[in-house]
Amino acid sequence: MSIQVELPDGSKLEVGENATVEDAAYEIGEGLGNDTVAGVVNGDLVAKEHVLSQDDQLVIVTDQSEEYLEVLRHSAAHVFAQALKRKFPDAKLTIGPWTSEGFYYDIANVELDQEDLEEIEEEAHNIIEEDLDIERKEVSREDAEEFYEDNRFKQEILDQEAAGGDKISFYEQGEFRDLCKGPHVESTGEIGGFKLLEIAGAYWRGDEENEMLTRVYGTAFPTEEELEEFLEQRREAEKRDHRRIGEEMNLFSIPDFAPGGPHYHRAGMVIRRELEEYIRGKNEELGYEEVWTPELNKAELWKKTGHYEAFKEDGEMFAWEQDDTEYGLKPMNCANHSHIFHSDKRSYRELPIKLSEFGTVNRNEQSGELSGLLRVRTMTQDDGHAYIRKDQIGEEVRKHLEIIIEMYEDFGFEVNFILETKPEKAQGPDELWEEAENALKNALDETVDVYEVKPEEGAFYGPKIGVEVEDAIGREWQLGTVQLDFVIPRNYGLKYVGKDNREHYPVMIHRAILGSIERFMGVMIEHFAGNFPLWLAPEQVRILPVSDENLDYARELKEELGNFRVEIEDRSWTVGKKIQAAHDDRVPYMIIVGDDEASEGTISVRDREENEDRGFTVEEFREHLKEEVAEKRLEPDFLG
Repeated sequence: MSIQVELPDGSKLEVGENATVEDAAYEIGEGLGNDTVAGVVNGDLVAKEHVLSQDDQLVIVTDQSEEYLEVLRHSAAHVFAQALKRKFPDAKLTIGPWTSEGFYYDIANVELDQEDLEEIEEEAHNIIEEDLDIERKEVSREDAEEFYEDNRFKQEILDQEAAGGDKISFYEQGEFRDLCKGPHVESTGEIGGFKLLEIAGAYWRGDEENEMLTRVYGTAFPTEEELEEFLEQRREAEKRDHRRIGEEMNLFSIPDFAPGGPHYHRAGMVIRRELEEYIRGKNEELGYEEVWTPELNKAELWKKTGHYEAFKEDGEMFAWEQDDTEYGLKPMNCANHSHIFHSDKRSYRELPIKLSEFGTVNRNEQSGELSGLLRVRTMTQDDGHAYIRKDQIGEEVRKHLEIIIEMYEDFGFEVNFILETKPEKAQGPDELWEEAENALKNALDETVDVYEVKPEEGAFYGPKIGVEVEDAIGREWQLGTVQLDFVIPRNYGLKYVGKDNREHYPVMIHRAILGSIERFMGVMIEHFAGNFPLWLAPEQVRILPVSDENLDYARELKEELGNFRVEIEDRSWTVGKKIQAAHDDRVPYMIIVGDDEASEGTISVRDREENEDRGFTVEEFREHLKEEVAEKRLEPDFLG
């Protein structure tokens, strides 16, 4: 008896019943069979020993595949665990998956410091040099439970994830064995570059009510060269860490009494205001009208739209009972904007109706997931909702994509677009989803050259276009979004009267150009390493008097540059020390004035790139500043 599986090109491959991924590879060719490391079956990365079923979609993974790095890192996690057990035999292993940057392993019954980490890493390198075969073994459930009789974490995994089967898969390398589904590489020697990165804490199963474990992060690559490239990028990322730069430049703080709640200081608020005004200009181009809606509402509001089910049940929504009524802090602005649309009768002639808001929303993120401005509990979205007719979909989505492209170019980001389709918990009939996905796909096809499709990652109410940017050191961040929604208008009962004098449901476009201001600022701070373009810099010009006798002339210059953010360095320091301080504070331009400049009515200008020249009039400099701000140039270029 045989079955059929589908290959990436859409062709069908016939294999025997109970055939594995590796068997299928050999059916295609002996070379491919020999090179098979793992498989992707119906979107899931699996071991090459995985048994196939009728109509499975199959991708063969070799060492040339993108997925190979994930397999290698999974094996590296086992190398770490083996090295750990050699050094700390009493340590209890829990889980050790691969990640986008490497792997981690959560462990119990041991406390580690940096010196311990170095010893474990040295032992891991020994294991790699030993080139131990990594072999899959199947054991009985009874043997597995006996092996882990003193490890309640593995026992729990056996009870939950490995339930329902008599045979349990382990992977062995030398004296080490670990409960695991795989996949893994053939031997430890395939790991060319290995590095342990840091120690952190993590709750078992991510639940704050569970035991705190020790989490060790590491990474691995096929070659030492690739590892060194990664570590160099990591070092550069540490230099650009927005939390450190935010403290150095006094932009924001997140105190202990407000976890996940950023406080913007004066300099940070300057940047935030500039971003808001910039987005207001883009909203005007798109025809949006700004509104404001409250953070606190009765939970009944979100039951109408479907947000209650999506956010409350996942624990992401702050909600409580008061006077026998459930209230909540809004997790999204959609429902409040829908109320505004619903507050009057609407005609097809009015559409599109576009509402924008710098709306503060709250999400109950877990404490361990909070990270500076990048992951917060209280955030402000540059949110917008357009209520449109079906015949307006293509034009409106294209307009939004064009504005998004323009905006990210102004910040020097490379933009990638991702089409995210119907998720597992989608609401609404399949035909509406198909219509919405096709509409977004058509708009992308007409607007951008290349985009990625990520199945089942849309919102519960509709598919979306995710905006992913690449920063100055090649890291990717998802920020803005354009989402098409046929569901919430029906849930809420939104209607307009069409040409036929009948009521119709509008289509909603949910869009955020920046995403959230917090996340965008965090990414932007790291992208520029705090060296903001002139139009965003909290302090644009600093005047450095050579001596106290030149302070009056410095004050005159500041007055003449009154439309810009100008400070005077009036501390009795040497000029060299003043220049260094301005450079450390990342000020785009410095004006140095001494007796010669005061007597001649001129200025000497220095930029943060250490270019310097003299003999300019303040009028020449002021006009340049106006042009540089208006054109939103990314670098100071008066002296360039």
